[in-house]
Amino acid sequence: MNDQNEKRIFSAMGEAIRRAFRSGQEDEALEPLIEVDAAGQPLGRLDKGDSIIFYDIRGEREIEITEALVDKNFSAFPVKKDLDLNFVTMIEYGPGLGVRVAFPKQEKLKNTLAEVLSTAGLRLVKIAESEKAVHIGYFLNGKNDEKFPGEERIIVPSPGHVALYDDSPQMSVSLVAAEILKKIRDARVSVIIANFANVDVVGHIENKAAALAAVEAVDRELGRVVAAARREKAAFLVTSDHGTVEEWLYPDGTINTGHTKNPVPFVLADFSLKNPGLAEIRREGELADVAPTVLDLAGLRKPAEMTGASLLIKPAAGKKPRQKILLLILDGWGLRDEKYGNLIAEAKTPNFDDLWTQFPHSVLKSSGEAVGMPPDTVGNSEAGHLHLGAGRRVLLDRVRIDQAIADGSFYSNEALLWAMRSAKQSQKPLHLMGIISHYSSHGTIRHLFALLQMARDHGLDEVFIHGFIGRRGEKPESGAIYVEKIENKCSELGLGRVVTVIGRRWALDREMNWDRVEKTYRALVLGEGAPVSGQHPR
Repeated sequence: MNDQNEKRIFSAMGEAIRRAFRSGQEDEALEPLIEVDAAGQPLGRLDKGDSIIFYDIRGEREIEITEALVDKNFSAFPVKKDLDLNFVTMIEYGPGLGVRVAFPKQEKLKNTLAEVLSTAGLRLVKIAESEKAVHIGYFLNGKNDEKFPGEERIIVPSPGHVALYDDSPQMSVSLVAAEILKKIRDARVSVIIANFANVDVVGHIENKAAALAAVEAVDRELGRVVAAARREKAAFLVTSDHGTVEEWLYPDGTINTGHTKNPVPFVLADFSLKNPGLAEIRREGELADVAPTVLDLAGLRKPAEMTGASLLIKPAAGKKPRQKILLLILDGWGLRDEKYGNLIAEAKTPNFDDLWTQFPHSVLKSSGEAVGMPPDTVGNSEAGHLHLGAGRRVLLDRVRIDQAIADGSFYSNEALLWAMRSAKQSQKPLHLMGIISHYSSHGTIRHLFALLQMARDHGLDEVFIHGFIGRRGEKPESGAIYVEKIENKCSELGLGRVVTVIGRRWALDREMNWDRVEKTYRALVLGEGAPVSGQHPR
């Protein structure tokens, strides 16, 4: 049999994904595909006493399906109460889950922006729509769910009636802006941090018209906020967490729906000054410099833990503090001089353009080592908000895990070994579950490959893989391509098979859309989905 035919037989799941593409489905919302045997029965379903490793490295989107699988008191939809899974997560997805964690949290970050403002007795209000609630809460506070004294969070619901946000690219940005306008008039509030989500969220969908509409919706509401900041004589800071649609096209003309390596803008329109256009700031910096800048404007000295530096050339700490500070995060708004494939440049953005030309501005690094990531890698919302709030570079879990694989300590990780020993001793399969991507902020197949190698080295007989796909920053048909890469790796090792593939929209929800999570649960446990059959040579 030649290699081409062998690949075609081996890649039954990949071919099923491509058929779904041709029928109008796309990676993010792919309906579940389930491998079945010759009799049409689902293979590799999660069963009582099985062992599972969830290898994703974010958590806020992973926690809901984890709860459904492990929480005996779970009630959002019907589940099996006696699965009793030996469940390991790669990092901590949330407290009290009743799972083992392979790479627990490192020391809690102290003296983040929110904590320093709280200690100083200043009232902080955070505002975002629900799509970005976790970012202005958990990540901006140093991966900490705790609300500090004086911290208020206002979460506006994102539209719930749409299949994908390209049907509603304006999202809830006008309502978020309305909340900002209310709070900026409140004399009790000292600092406001707000997020406009549209550019990032809609930019992950392959719909140019919607992406342009998202950019323009953000700019329109930015204009309202600028006017309010001017009226209230607030120090107004505008920045972003990472880039997206400013590099909408790859060089070959295909669409890039992912994040970018480009820097992001920083503008200071300090309306507390008689001439806000004359403020002096550094022309370059990184996201970790934003928190020290806010503290500087508030008349507070940055704590020793913050290694970032204020962008103000003439420090304000110790002088008369600004009475009102507003930091607005234009999520996903990157900077790129080249016009080719640049939807920020193509869209009508008069309000941002006026800010950029009239007020002091900087260019901030928002990717790679500047946000705790490996060199030459794209930024993301997690790392971006973490560094905006931490005021220092924070080594991300991905780097810790990569280093553990490189130095070999990954293969002696006690939590991972526990799952594998449990599977071997009970003569039950090991399940590996997570994102299928070369490089996603949620995980990478390189970590999956390391787990497969570890399972083979420990003599496991059966490993089932359940994958979540979603084209963000990947080429067209990336889901099928990466599934085939995994199947080829399984063939090389003589262990493992991909038995479930489902779009990340269903599997990685974070807004308690329990119908989506239930679809994933029923695929994993009951085998509900489109059947896929094929040979798997060993």
